Amino acid sequence: MKSLLFKAADRGTADYGWLKPNYYFSFAQYHNPAKVHFGLLRVLNDDYVAGGGGFPTHPHDNMEIVTIPFTGALQHKDSTGGNGVIKAGDIQIMSAGTGVQHSEFNDSKTDPVTLFQVWVFPKLRNIKPRYDQRTFDMADRNNKWQVVVSPKEEENALWINQDARFSLANLEAGKEIHYTNGFKGNGVFLVVINGSAEVNGQVLGKRDAIGISEAEAFTIKAIENAELLAIEIPMN
Repeated sequence: MKSLLFKAADRGTADYGWLKPNYYFSFAQYHNPAKVHFGLLRVLNDDYVAGGGGFPTHPHDNMEIVTIPFTGALQHKDSTGGNGVIKAGDIQIMSAGTGVQHSEFNDSKTDPVTLFQVWVFPKLRNIKPRYDQRTFDMADRNNKWQVVVSPKEEENALWINQDARFSLANLEAGKEIHYTNGFKGNGVFLVVINGSAEVNGQVLGKRDAIGISEAEAFTIKAIENAELLAIEIPMN
């Protein structure tokens, strides 16, 4: 097993007033040659969007873009006709494919939105752009993995154009949970959203992450109640 630690305090940061992002990987004005991507995971931004703030219409192509909100509500519109408002418990995915224009705005003029936005390189390039979102029952991730993004139909998740899986778990203090790869040879980028946990001898606090590769399975132990996100991703 190989592991690479990403401490929350070491992330790139910026302050645009209405937007305060934290970057796990090089993005915008933040560049760290040691942290450009993890396998085919290119972007993981931990964003705070102030009330009334948002991203005006802008283009993307050939990228799988997943948005996971934690507080507040985010409004999305795109050139495929996709539109919706997402909040905690919802997951949104957009396959940019041949090209799409979209905007994202805080649905409130006063309350902030906090979210993860994740970019994954696609398996097939230049597909027809698509958009989808779904509400998941957060109780179904208590002390177990809830797969929310996957190309496997049997996992009843939002479809992604890649051999990748996104899974969430809420683990009680003292409990252990095992993760087993859905695709042979994949790595896993594990983020502790809240709380603390131990993985491969490393203690991870809130917003810390660890990239694990060359292992088909591993175990996580919650030190205190922990919210976890596992992004399983091809390494090449």
